[in-house]
Amino acid sequence: MPPPGKNMDQGYQRLQEILKEMESVMVAYSGGVDSTFLLKVAHDLLGDRAVGVTEISPTLAPSELEEARQAALAIGAPHQFVFADKLDDPAFVRNDSRRCYHCKLGLYRELKIMAKEQGIPYIADGTNLDDISDIRPGLEAAKEMGIRSPLLEAGLHKSAIREMSRALKLPTWDKPASPCLSSRFPHGTTITLDGLDRVAQAEAILKGSGFLGPDCGRPGGAIKAPLARALHNDHRTD
Repeated sequence: MPPPGKNMDQGYQRLQEILKEMESVMVAYSGGVDSTFLLKVAHDLLGDRAVGVTEISPTLAPSELEEARQAALAIGAPHQFVFADKLDDPAFVRNDSRRCYHCKLGLYRELKIMAKEQGIPYIADGTNLDDISDIRPGLEAAKEMGIRSPLLEAGLHKSAIREMSRALKLPTWDKPASPCLSSRFPHGTTITLDGLDRVAQAEAILKGSGFLGPDCGRPGGAIKAPLARALHNDHRTD
């Protein structure tokens, strides 16, 4: 049942129309607010012809993977996984301003292969109207690979997606933004497995202590919470 509110209802209906026209879609599903909402609406309309795919890599915190599993299970949508070791890609590891481009390009290439094998004509991401105001190299990769953005196409803002997610009783409606672990490294700092592990451990402690979201970091910035710095120092191997 569509959430209440004229503007949101119009956006919701437009989203439904877009997904119905697709007939079958593979959602690049991270378990965040946007992709969870998209997967929910797509599954309600298309059933098992809407498939969520989550990338498993060292840049994804274990807690985020588990939350994605649980949300997909609650929705009832088919949930698949693709494994990617981004640390094998020198362009990603060097962590310049194009890191997100290389990351997303690799993901979409894998999803293209999976979609073709399964006869799914479209791949969709959770980009919304607010995202286009930011500098997001990943959007460039999506455009190059022909990835659809139904939430953007429907003219939906993040605030509306949260409200509709709440009306649909999705557990992610108030979930803070959770960029991948590599976003905690300043550009120019080489990304390593050890560094990613340190960040994941620090954030797990902070979340367990009542912090919400990636409070010990910021996109493009260094770990900054005192507890995270202490953990970082305690686990030095160099």
